[in-house]
Amino acid sequence: MTVDSVDSVSAEGFARASLAVLDRITESARDEVRRAAELIADCVRSGGVVQAFGTGHSQAIVLEVAGRAGGLVPTNRLSMADLVLYGGDDPSALDDPLLERRSGVAARLYDLAAPHAEDLFVIVSNSGVNNVIVEMALHAKDQGHRVLAVTSLSHTHAVPASHPSGRKLADIADVVLDNAAPRGDALLELPGGGAVCALSTLTGVMLVQMAVAEAAAQLLATGERPPVYVSANVPGGFEGNLELEQRYSGRLRRTAS
Repeated sequence: MTVDSVDSVSAEGFARASLAVLDRITESARDEVRRAAELIADCVRSGGVVQAFGTGHSQAIVLEVAGRAGGLVPTNRLSMADLVLYGGDDPSALDDPLLERRSGVAARLYDLAAPHAEDLFVIVSNSGVNNVIVEMALHAKDQGHRVLAVTSLSHTHAVPASHPSGRKLADIADVVLDNAAPRGDALLELPGGGAVCALSTLTGVMLVQMAVAEAAAQLLATGERPPVYVSANVPGGFEGNLELEQRYSGRLRRTAS
C-alpha cells in the first residue's frame, strides 16, 4: 500500500508511513515469526548452519542474518559472487544482467556452499519470482532442507511467475515472513506517477531480527546458550568469536566484504 498524499513526500512523511507499517507487522506477523524462530532454533540445536541467500538489494537482509555482531554464529551468506570467489569463474561473469534468470545458477551456488542436511535456507526476495531465487528454494527443498522466505506477498501476488515450474518463493517455503512492502517496493507516490523510498529493507530487517530474538528465547528456554557474535571491536570480541566459529570448522565462510 503506497501513501498517495503529496504532503507525505517528505522525510516526515516517510517516517510516519514506514513506522506505521513496522507497528502493524510486529503484530500481524507474530505467528509467522514464531514459526520462523522454530526453524532457526531447530537448525542451531541440530548443529546446522543457516544459509542465507538473496540478490540485489535483498542482500541487505542477508547481511542481517549472516556474520554480524549480535547475530548467530552458524550462518553463511550466499551470493552470486560465490561463482567467482569459490567457483573459479571469471569476474566478468557477474557483468551478465540476466545472470539471475539463468537456469542452473542456483544449483551451482548450492554445491559451492556444500550445506549439510540439517542446514536451514533463508531466502530473501521482494518479488519472489526471479529464476535464481525460485530455483534455489526448489533445489533446497529437493535436498531435504527447510526453507524460510522473506518476501512481499503484495508484490508476488500482483506479478506472474517467471520460473518454468510456475511457482514463486512463497509457494515453496515452509514459513513465509511478509515484509508488507507494496508492489514495486517504493512507499510514497509521486505526483504524476511513480513512487519513492523503498520499504522492504526496513521491514525485512525487523522481521529477521524478531525471528532471531525469538529463536534465542526458545534456545534459552531449553537451557541452551545461543551461539552469538560479539562485536570484534570490543576487547576479547574477535578472539571469542573465533572460539565459537571452531564449533563449525570448515562450514562457515567469512570474507573481508
